Amino acid sequence: MVVGDFAEEVDTLIVGSGPGGYVAAIRAAQLGQKVTIVEKGEIGGVCLNVGCIPSKALIQAGHRFHDAQHGSEDMGIATEKATVDFSKVQEWKAGVVKKLTGGVEGLLKGNKVNIVQGEAYFSDKNQVKVSSDEYNSQTYKFKNCIIATGSRPIEIPTLKYTDRVINSTGALQLEEIPKKLVVVGGGYIGVELATAYANLGSEVTILEGEKRILGGFEKQMSQLVDRRLKKNGVTVETEAFAQSVKETKKSVKLTAEVKGEEKTFEADYVLVSVGRRPNTEELGLEQIGVDMTDRGLIKIDKQSRTSLDNIYAIGDIVDGPALAHKASYEGKVAAEAISGEASAIDYLAIPLVAFTEPELASVGYTEDEAKEAGYDAKASKFPFQANGRALSLNDSEGFMKLITRKEDGLVIGAQIAGPNASDMVAELGLAIEAGMTAEDVAMTIHAHPTLGEITMEAAEVALGLPIHIK
Repeated sequence: MVVGDFAEEVDTLIVGSGPGGYVAAIRAAQLGQKVTIVEKGEIGGVCLNVGCIPSKALIQAGHRFHDAQHGSEDMGIATEKATVDFSKVQEWKAGVVKKLTGGVEGLLKGNKVNIVQGEAYFSDKNQVKVSSDEYNSQTYKFKNCIIATGSRPIEIPTLKYTDRVINSTGALQLEEIPKKLVVVGGGYIGVELATAYANLGSEVTILEGEKRILGGFEKQMSQLVDRRLKKNGVTVETEAFAQSVKETKKSVKLTAEVKGEEKTFEADYVLVSVGRRPNTEELGLEQIGVDMTDRGLIKIDKQSRTSLDNIYAIGDIVDGPALAHKASYEGKVAAEAISGEASAIDYLAIPLVAFTEPELASVGYTEDEAKEAGYDAKASKFPFQANGRALSLNDSEGFMKLITRKEDGLVIGAQIAGPNASDMVAELGLAIEAGMTAEDVAMTIHAHPTLGEITMEAAEVALGLPIHIK
């Protein structure tokens, strides 16, 4: 028997409550819409529950333990033997997640967004049926809908997920620190988690199919991370392809082809991190006429609108990098478009960040991309080792590269490798969005001593007037 299946009418229905969905819901409500958000899992989606937030918490715990364990003898600081209680680390991490997800739920309710737990399936372009269990469903009739269902880790057929072969979600929920961990995939998620567990004491091996790790970043940037990983005892195998696994109750043996030769790796766990797949299969989208790509991505226009004029899609289920901040940005655009505003997507200044050692960040064009796009561009580089704050942090490895247009110094891109790169990149994103030149950046007074001064210094290099390097 179906209970309560009388259509409930809403202005805007949002499917998925991750950083795309919940932001879209709040913005739509702010603009006067009656909003219902549907979530089949936990409020906050992958990012807050099993992605961005818990991974950064684990990375931070790893940093703390590594620093405590090794001390800073060159600064005159020695430490006693450090220990880690991993159950407490996981408890603390869960507390961080709970605060944020609880906060998001409070924000949704504060903006009068109706929260519905269940799985959505489209009946037509104006209706979905939300099922919370086998016998309980509710139909919602909407004027507009924003789909924000996110993505999930790709599973390799030869490396099926088990208790010992895990994805990023499983890696964040381990009850023990692995003595040995093999990471299949050298993208930013794999390298971030490899770094975290290496800092917590695991013996880590990374297997990457390409010729270098972190292929989404410039070679100079990924080389810094590769060097630091190896310095910290991580083995990095490139041109390596996992073939098969044999598992016991306490360990797993992975066979891989590395540069044409067969090698075997034994570990407590194998973490598979080779990309993500959009969650679009079980929504009924094709039967209602939503155009999709061969990869299962939803086709959208500059306002996140699909082939159906009242249905929008954002985040990991549309083309572009699978980034939480991209999803949030698209969510605002979609909510504003529904409200009749002229908002449109412009991806030029969307930052890409890896919380590695050192941190990496890129925004706008790289030097090669700028030239491919037809710009007469130049790159101006400034090293962290010439910055007083970086030296006082005892963390001065890295650089900033500013990409400008030669004719007028317009800032069109930037790459940063070094401490706090994830925070520093925002200023460069603003410079690109605001149409600022290198002179504008150089003439902005930056506080001293800060890492932010590196941005000013790189701009001065672009002007040919550097102060702190020759």
